[in-house]
Amino acid sequence: MTFDSFKIDLLQPNEGEALFNLIDSNRARLEDFFAGTVSKTRTLEDTLVYCEDIQKRIKAIGYLPYMITDVNTNEFIGLVDVKNIDMNVPKAELGSFIDSRYEGKGIVSKATNLVVDHIVEEYKFIKLLCRASSRNKGSVAVILKNGFELEGTIRRDYKTTKGEIVDLNYYGRIFD
Repeated sequence: MTFDSFKIDLLQPNEGEALFNLIDSNRARLEDFFAGTVSKTRTLEDTLVYCEDIQKRIKAIGYLPYMITDVNTNEFIGLVDVKNIDMNVPKAELGSFIDSRYEGKGIVSKATNLVVDHIVEEYKFIKLLCRASSRNKGSVAVILKNGFELEGTIRRDYKTTKGEIVDLNYYGRIFD
């Protein structure tokens, strides 16, 4: 998948260092709402082990991390991941983030749109879900731009890296 000067592909086995560099340069921003990923990528070695696990989960269609790459620099600049996949329904949850240098340019919104179209076609999902804190204005904007609707707020639903328990808004989108 491509748009403008960006491409979107599943994380490949040899891309652990690029993933580490993206996470590490944005670690402080990601700690609150990408707690699992941040905790598994503290060092390059941790990240390489985590990437081995990710490859197994990709093969099992248990987790699908779509990396956004700037084709001009060949650097990872963001991620749209598909997680909590339930093929019985079939449904999944989406998450995303962008490198701080690329924030506010609509890149994640476009990437999310392409990933949604791809996974609905490829995996026949009938429902997609996004969870976001109301204070995460950028994520909420991406979610709403991509046609998701607020389904409700789940109180005390998520523990941040710092140990704070926060409420999350749940947004859903249905496909026929």
